[in-house]
Amino acid sequence: QVQLVESGGGLVQAGGSLRLSCAASGLTLSSYAMGWFRQPPGKEREFVAAISQNGGTTSYPDSVKGRFTISRDNAKSTVYLQMNTLKPEDTAVYYCAADRRFTLTETGYAYWGQGTQVTVSS
Repeated sequence: QVQLVESGGGLVQAGGSLRLSCAASGLTLSSYAMGWFRQPPGKEREFVAAISQNGGTTSYPDSVKGRFTISRDNAKSTVYLQMNTLKPEDTAVYYCAADRRFTLTETGYAYWGQGTQVTVSS
């Protein structure tokens, strides 16, 4: 049974940093591309970052490019999202997702975590 468990969320002031982790079990992480998505209050879930199976390819939307960094440690079956220079508009529930294909679209991911709340105060 595949499980993705996010951690590292919390309350931070604007300009601060957080590092989210996504621990995977029930799959061989090196065979899966990974993504991070977020759902702000009252809005649709949106793409935040993606990383290929070997970490050689990453992608970000303009809204987080230069501030967020996705990385992975396949030996630890964990994916990370380093978030710097956080803004109030980054407030959302953050989800990690896994799929055998590298994709930027929500519907392309087969497995999802339960999410972790990130709140950025102004």
